[in-house]
Amino acid sequence: MIKNLNIHALKRMRHRINRLYGPQEVEHLLERMVALIGRYGIGFEGYSAAERWSETSAVLITYGDMVQNGDELPLQVLKRFADRHLSGAVNTVHILPFCPYSSDDGFSVIDYREVDPNLGSWEDIQNLGRGFRLMFDLVLNHVSRKSTWFVDYVANIAPYRDFFIEEDPETDLSAVVRPRNLPLLTPVHTRHGDVHLWTTFSDDQIDLDFAN
Repeated sequence: MIKNLNIHALKRMRHRINRLYGPQEVEHLLERMVALIGRYGIGFEGYSAAERWSETSAVLITYGDMVQNGDELPLQVLKRFADRHLSGAVNTVHILPFCPYSSDDGFSVIDYREVDPNLGSWEDIQNLGRGFRLMFDLVLNHVSRKSTWFVDYVANIAPYRDFFIEEDPETDLSAVVRPRNLPLLTPVHTRHGDVHLWTTFSDDQIDLDFAN
């Protein structure tokens, strides 16, 4: 499977995986990434010079519901607004988190595979992309405690029982600097006992463990 993909993209992926996880994990993780890319239909097609990000790019950064019109789905309203008022002036629309969430204006993702139905659908995202290049906020530091990942972690179900960062509450974390003044560790009762989990932003946003 790997040999059929763009060799330059694979080299970049291999280099970055090596830096993050070390040489012993490179081939295993690369195989897994390629399998996921194939499953979800993401390709390695190149971009023309006109399509690339540059100093000439004009970008609208917005939440999915910043432009509204009564009971219409906001992403559909955004599409119509952008086509009518931004075409020719803006070439890229950057949509802030639009997945189902439980707090923090979308930054506590419940399900990465879905669009918040209060905003619209994947079809609405695709329609917007027909007139503009799209950028998204992909929140990878943490997930909502209402996500199935966290629910299964609490139930001690593999592989999710290894998805989060457990820390001894006696550990000296005074050197950690972050943009919140809430407790860094959150106590959680799980099927395998009481633990303290790393929660950089809030007790509803449980940090993911990318070390495993």
